[in-house]
Amino acid sequence: MNYKTFSLLFFVLLMSFNSLPDKTNPTIASPEKIVKTVSENVSVYSQIDANSFALPSFESFNLALDGFNHLKEKGLIQKNILTIVDFSLSSNAKRLWVIDLDKNIVLFQTLVAHGRNTGEEFAQAFSNQAESFKSSVGFYATAEIYKGKHGMSLKLDGLQKGLNDKARERAVVMHGADYVSESFIKQHSRLGRSLGCPAVPVELNQKIINVIKDKSCLFIYHPAVKQEIVSKLAS
Repeated sequence: MNYKTFSLLFFVLLMSFNSLPDKTNPTIASPEKIVKTVSENVSVYSQIDANSFALPSFESFNLALDGFNHLKEKGLIQKNILTIVDFSLSSNAKRLWVIDLDKNIVLFQTLVAHGRNTGEEFAQAFSNQAESFKSSVGFYATAEIYKGKHGMSLKLDGLQKGLNDKARERAVVMHGADYVSESFIKQHSRLGRSLGCPAVPVELNQKIINVIKDKSCLFIYHPAVKQEIVSKLAS
């Protein structure tokens, strides 16, 4: 293990133990299991080929990989493709990653929109309610492709009750949008916003959808709701 990897592991373990919930709860993993899981995730992270892109933060990746493994064991996802959306970042940043976990390589890193009522440049408020026009955080399984008003679109099934399980009811899908572009950012000083969908650039829409369709894992992250994501994943 090189120095950089060791330093990352030490830091993550320190943060993990500092944020442990009430130890009287029998559903909480033991410190030994936490150490093993984090160590395994650090190993995977350190071996990812960024493919000329930047990697997502380890904090978002660590939680995303934990959820991916949990959902894979339950049979809720099937493909070894992990999509991470980090809504802690500015909407002007490329905050969506598609990672092939079989080949350990980043396939895409691109812009992605959040909901109109979730925030301006930064995502701040989330909802699972219809007509909220807000984004929903947590874990999703990608579903079938259909052709809608935005062209090729991908349906999403929210896997966490109370966080995103109304995704189908709300028609929260992945689609392409003209307002997800560098030119829009230059004109408005921020990315355009959706009605709650994780909209991506038009020129990448079909490529991304064809890779992640049919029960791969999509994870929308924000640190403000990390504990709720973790608790609802375990339930």
